[in-house]
Amino acid sequence: MHSHSKLQRRQILQGAGLLAAQLAMPALAQPAKSAGSARTLSVAQLVDFSLAQQDVSKDFLIGSRAAWQDINARGGLRGKNVRHLTLETDGTAASVRAALDKIKDDPSCVVLSGTVGDQVASQVVAQLSQDRLAMAHVAPWLQTSILAIDDQTFPIFAARQQQITYALKTLSGMGLKELGAVYASNQDQTLYRTDVERIAGSMGLKLLSLRGSGDLGVLGQKLTPSTPAVLLFLGGTPELAQFTQGLDKQARQRYIVALADVNIQTMMQMGGGRTTPVIATQVVPLVNASLPVVRTYRETLGRLFDEPPVPLSLAGFIAARYTHDVLSSINGPLTRQTALAEFQRRADVDLGGFRISYDAQRRSATYVTQSMTTADGRLVG
Repeated sequence: MHSHSKLQRRQILQGAGLLAAQLAMPALAQPAKSAGSARTLSVAQLVDFSLAQQDVSKDFLIGSRAAWQDINARGGLRGKNVRHLTLETDGTAASVRAALDKIKDDPSCVVLSGTVGDQVASQVVAQLSQDRLAMAHVAPWLQTSILAIDDQTFPIFAARQQQITYALKTLSGMGLKELGAVYASNQDQTLYRTDVERIAGSMGLKLLSLRGSGDLGVLGQKLTPSTPAVLLFLGGTPELAQFTQGLDKQARQRYIVALADVNIQTMMQMGGGRTTPVIATQVVPLVNASLPVVRTYRETLGRLFDEPPVPLSLAGFIAARYTHDVLSSINGPLTRQTALAEFQRRADVDLGGFRISYDAQRRSATYVTQSMTTADGRLVG
């Protein structure tokens, strides 16, 4: 699919008000169960269905749903069915507030799990604190590295700083002294600039910022010989495909570093990255890895959904499995309070080969790997 048509499709869907319905899909519809059912526990997942985030959210949500459906098929949580409650937001603070209001007074809802994407996850952290709502916020897709983590937020995925540092180490042999940061839109620049500038400064790199508007292919074509050879891309999958199509018309060889929000398989299907290598960081194992958690994910996804395995849905799957495993270890009644106390122990967990171990900053942020596109159109780990 051409990247222009993908962007147009996004806009048409949003304009028609069909976006949430298209993403939810009949096969993913919520079970119609009473929130107060004695046999039911609720786990709430806030999802950003805004235009910029839909690609990330759709995959992450499918992974989480696959996990919870499989958990329920195997007896649920301590003999109770888990109601996986998806709360849709449009990425604004007001919609996050409205979503949290829906669960505030629902005692069956014991935990927030797998908030996605980054901006909404950050807003949830702020809103829970403001509302003094004592509830565990588990495994959010919290990519920002400038947010101080409080005692009810449990990030298990590496933040932007760890990803960028890992990716740039790969390129340090090139004598890297400067870095270009490409922001796909004004909003991306507003959201990410502070984080990126701090990271570049900590690595002693000279930073050149470039901002796209409209067709990113035009920006790719406009680069000059003095533009850095290594470019950090901050934006979505269709925008990255456009940008690399523009870069393909340049004589100078450049390297793109993309972060975990990008679906590199989809980017390649859109015709991106033909002659420009794209190094994409991932905060979960490669989807063809032989780790037990990855094998379980692939089997579950293949059985329940007609979707290819991708890193973002693996992340959603891991978020749900981690939530389940910690809740399962609670002795005594399972309530919002006991759930928060159990997560606050921050015990080390080995989730089928994906290790969760919190550091002094209250993050489990060490796992980063990467994939790279090759000139002949392959994806290598």
